[in-house]
Amino acid sequence: MSNVLVVGGTSGIGLEFARMRAGRGDEVVLTGRDTHRADTLAKEFGARGLGLDLARPMEIAAALADVGRVDHLVLAGVSRDDNKVTEYDIDAALQLVTLKLVGYTEVVHTLVSRLHDDSAIVLFGGQAKERPYPGGTTVATVNAGVGGLVNTLAVELAPIRVNAIHPGVVGDSPYWRDKPEKVLAALRTETPTGRLASMADVVDAVDFLLRNGSVNAVELSVDGGWLLG
Repeated sequence: MSNVLVVGGTSGIGLEFARMRAGRGDEVVLTGRDTHRADTLAKEFGARGLGLDLARPMEIAAALADVGRVDHLVLAGVSRDDNKVTEYDIDAALQLVTLKLVGYTEVVHTLVSRLHDDSAIVLFGGQAKERPYPGGTTVATVNAGVGGLVNTLAVELAPIRVNAIHPGVVGDSPYWRDKPEKVLAALRTETPTGRLASMADVVDAVDFLLRNGSVNAVELSVDGGWLLG
């Protein structure tokens, strides 16, 4: 049995991962910005929920004060930011940069004494770093920054392993599943496998990165080869 902390575990892939690990018999703590929502969702499958806002890093240490030993840490908190250079929203950019880069780092900093040599960490990035799109200026930048964060954490925290996962278009995720079918069909034709990644695919990949003791400082794309399109 492992002690698992999923930061950003109240929706999407983070929630699916927390549910899977709890179903396996692990002790799971998940966090979300809304304490009541986190607690309510966690209780549905025998986990524990905490309130934590990655965009408010000064409050992270207090939010995690009573979390004990952590074997597996998943930093899955994300934010969708439509922010063009021509119409730059500085407040939105600062929030996303803080959430992904400062918030992720502060969680690790807070938990250092509760990690151990066999602990493993997975950070969530995204494919906008490789295939930017109009409005994805900050998203592309911070997801590229996740790669740098993985490398420096893997060196600083050694022998603790640190990896990143970069999902592509996840067809059954809350963000994508209600998109028009013609949009999803076009994306499938651009994907060599002919199918979009699923949440189950990403959950399985995160679990692999946490379990395999020889995988370290890796940025794993889960996109069916979409980047080749």
